[in-house]
Amino acid sequence: MRKGNRYWYILAVYATGIVIFTLFRLVNTLVYCMSAESWPDFDGQYAYALLMGWRFDTVVSCYLLTIPLLLAIIGEVARIRAKGYYLTMHILTVVLYTVAFFACSVDVPFFSYFFTRLNAVSVNEVDSFGLIADMILSEPVYLLGLAAFIGLAVGYAFLMRWVYRRLLRDASAFLPVGWAAAVAALMLFVGFWGMRGRLSQKSPIRVGTAYYCGDAFLNQLGLNPLFTFVKSMEEMSKSANQPLTLMSPDEAWAVYEADHATPVDSALAATAIALPEGMNVVVVLMESMSVDKTGLLQPERSLTPNLDSLMHNGLVFTQCYSAGIHTYNGIYSALYAHPAVLARHTMKHTFIPLMCGLPHQLKAQNYQTAYMMTHDEDYDNMRGFLLANDFDSVLGQHHFPADESIGTWGLPDHRLLDHAIEHCNAVAGNGAPFLTTIMTCSDHAPYSIPDGINFSARSKEMAGKIVEYADWSIGRFMQMAAQQEWFGNTVFIFIADHGAAGQSIYDISLPYHHVPMLFYCPTHIAPQRCDRLALQLDLYPTLMGMMPYAYENNTFGLDLLRQRRQLAYFSSDTKIGVLDTAWLYICHVAENNEHLYHWCDTTAGDQIALHRDKADTMRRYALGLVQHSYNMLENHTTSCGTPLTH
Repeated sequence: MRKGNRYWYILAVYATGIVIFTLFRLVNTLVYCMSAESWPDFDGQYAYALLMGWRFDTVVSCYLLTIPLLLAIIGEVARIRAKGYYLTMHILTVVLYTVAFFACSVDVPFFSYFFTRLNAVSVNEVDSFGLIADMILSEPVYLLGLAAFIGLAVGYAFLMRWVYRRLLRDASAFLPVGWAAAVAALMLFVGFWGMRGRLSQKSPIRVGTAYYCGDAFLNQLGLNPLFTFVKSMEEMSKSANQPLTLMSPDEAWAVYEADHATPVDSALAATAIALPEGMNVVVVLMESMSVDKTGLLQPERSLTPNLDSLMHNGLVFTQCYSAGIHTYNGIYSALYAHPAVLARHTMKHTFIPLMCGLPHQLKAQNYQTAYMMTHDEDYDNMRGFLLANDFDSVLGQHHFPADESIGTWGLPDHRLLDHAIEHCNAVAGNGAPFLTTIMTCSDHAPYSIPDGINFSARSKEMAGKIVEYADWSIGRFMQMAAQQEWFGNTVFIFIADHGAAGQSIYDISLPYHHVPMLFYCPTHIAPQRCDRLALQLDLYPTLMGMMPYAYENNTFGLDLLRQRRQLAYFSSDTKIGVLDTAWLYICHVAENNEHLYHWCDTTAGDQIALHRDKADTMRRYALGLVQHSYNMLENHTTSCGTPLTH
């Protein structure tokens, strides 16, 4: 190599970047394999995933090197010798790649948690920077990751300093003018096609290009996190300035109307539950409590004996699915019976929509309504949204003694539940029925288990211990509640905001959406296990169907004790999933990339070519309902108006 050869410098930067991007891909693989129940068998397809990764890494590298390459060409053609010029070019190059490596570092826990590569949804947390910083500083794994990134960044800077000294600092050597022009033209040509990522004239490389087999992990492994983040930011920018257009308003309305008119099943209606007037309602939204953690499917592996006991003695829906993968999705859907609208944050509106739902209907019956949470009330705009939508009070970290907070998420679960007992006692003492919603949070990283309590875990890993602690807190809460005068006149509802990412062969993680939904009231609800399809957003009409108050259901939920749901649907940010008892349809909305799986037969692979009609039916159903929900929000037609009363 000749000293001062600017083009060799660009190639050296590119090669180094590819190696580091590949190392991050290997780290993601190791994290995935270590979290799996058994070491995955990639069936000889792993090498192709790495090759696909090289393609996406090359696209990202070509964009990162655009300005450095232009500076190199200008320096070559103009015969620039000033060392400051090339030092500036070098510093810019190192900074750009360090940013890219930071995106890869963030992607490791993001991918592990959400089973999707880094995307624009991560910026939803930017306005809570202090909380995010506290999460990182409070969690040893995050601190280790941060330290590893800092070490990588420093090491990369020193390595590139050596490359700079060898190839760029001595800028006295120049190619002959003709050769300089030829090489410049070649590198610009290669760089242009590198940005496209493929030779096809029809379109550049897309996220869907990475999907080449039936393994969801391998399909996503090839993606570069900076690529997915930028692409999703583009989509978010478009969606912020353009209306959602999954379907025409008229067709979306027709889908909604057909679903809304799901007939009453006489066999179900004959056994429907009737609750007396004035029943108190306590809704416990459990952080990350997926069915996989409970004993519903595998009793021998259960981490939740207290919740299992409650489910054994109440009305439990075993095939319930959450609207999305974020806490705000769960709150919004469970309480107001609307679906998640892809990656849009439905609780962060400049002008907060007025929503029909459980708080609205019960407040109209003179219920006292309260929402209780462990942390900052303004996180995710919860306080503003909930107060605008019929909660009398939103009680968070700032309403409780400061010395009770033990970590990033404020109060531990059992202390929040203690305060919930106190609140219910106070309201019951005033003679009014109440709706109290409690959002637990201990089962959210970073984990903190308080000292000095009568709790011991069987699990060795912290991830298992924290689930056991959350369950212990629920058991303790229900023991205390059973001693209160209002207990016999109260229906308790336990449901998760979402599940947790378990091992999945699909690029939508079903364990992340599969959650228990339990109605518990020993005095009025007999034990019953329902294995029919259910959605988080069915909570509201199902409960109202038990209560003696007439109401108008203009939401997206069904009364599961009178109607049978044929399809479940949910959003995973940029993807929509639709499920029935045999089939799972997945649509990557921005890419219009579709898959259909016979999810009871995990060996069958993608069946969309063989069952196009089935896929089209499922697609129309989910996209139509999501579109109509969006239309209602945009047109401000979600208000209930005056509820019907006896």
